[in-house]
Amino acid sequence: MKALQMKQYGGIETLELNQNAPKPSARKGQVLVEVHAASINPIDWKIRAGYLKEMVPLTMPATLGGDFFGVVAGVGKSVSDLKVGDRVYGYGSALSGGSGSFAEFVSALVSTVAPAPQKANPVQAAALPLVGASALQAIQDHIKLHRGQKILIHGGGGGIGSVAIQLAKSIGAYVATTGSAADRDYVKELGADEMIDYKKEAFEERLKGFDAVFDTVGGETTAKSFRVIKKGGTLVSMLGQPDPALAQKAGVTAIGQSTHVTTEILKRLAQLIDSGAIKIHVDKVFPFEKAKEAFERLEGGHARGKVVLEIRR
Repeated sequence: MKALQMKQYGGIETLELNQNAPKPSARKGQVLVEVHAASINPIDWKIRAGYLKEMVPLTMPATLGGDFFGVVAGVGKSVSDLKVGDRVYGYGSALSGGSGSFAEFVSALVSTVAPAPQKANPVQAAALPLVGASALQAIQDHIKLHRGQKILIHGGGGGIGSVAIQLAKSIGAYVATTGSAADRDYVKELGADEMIDYKKEAFEERLKGFDAVFDTVGGETTAKSFRVIKKGGTLVSMLGQPDPALAQKAGVTAIGQSTHVTTEILKRLAQLIDSGAIKIHVDKVFPFEKAKEAFERLEGGHARGKVVLEIRR
C-alpha cells in the first residue's frame, strides 16, 4: 500500500511516499480502515521534526498522520460497535495506538473511532477529529461555557479556533478573537462578535471582565490573557500549562490541555455537524502525491482552516 513515511527526524525533505509499505492489521480492540482522506495537524510536523522523540520514540520508517475518514475494512477481537463497510472517522496516530493515517489503510483503537457525520463529505470529516475534539474538550468540558458568558479565543482563523468560535456561538456566548487583518472577514463569518488584530492592537488592554480564554497561540499571549479574565474565570491553553503563580494572583483556573480524541467526543462532534451548529472549514485539498506541498502550506502559516490529503479519489 501507499504510505507517507519518514526514515529519520527532520524537515519536509525527510518525507517519502512509500509505494510498498506493509498493510497494517486490526489487532484486538482495533479496527482497520480504508482511508479516503486525512488531514494534517501541527502535531504531525512536530512529530516529524523530532520534538516528541524523547517522550514517544518512533520506529523508522514511521507513517505519520492522525485524522482520517474512511470505511471499515476489518475489525479485531473485542470490537462489536463497528462492522465492515461502516463510514467512520477518527484518530489513528502512532502516538495514540494507531498505525498512522497518511496511508491507504490505517489501524486505530476502536476507542478513537466513531461513525462519521452524515452531513459531511470525506474531506470535511477528515478535517474534524483533532481540532474538533480540542475545541469541544476546552469549551464544554473544561470551561463549561454558558449562554451569555464572554470568551476570548486566540487564533480564531486556525483549525481549532474556527471550530471553537462556532461552538461558543452555538452555546450563546459573546465571542472575541485575535488574528491578523486578513482573518477579519473570515472570523466574522464564523460568528465572532469582536476581532482584535494582534499586530496592531493589545488585546489585554482592550478586553476586560471575560469569563474565559481559550488559547491556541501560547508564549506571551498566555501570560497576557490573565489580564482579560475576571476572578473565578478559566483559561485553557493548548500550548502547555499556564503559569500557576499568575493564575493564583488573578484568581483564575488555568488548564494546560492535552487533547484526547475519543469515540464519545467524536459522536458529540458528529451531532453538532449534523444539526448545523458547526461547519467544517477546509483551507485546501491536496492529492496524496503532493503531500510535501500540503505540509509546506500548513507550516508556512497561511492556512485558514484545515489542510487535507485526498488519499482515495
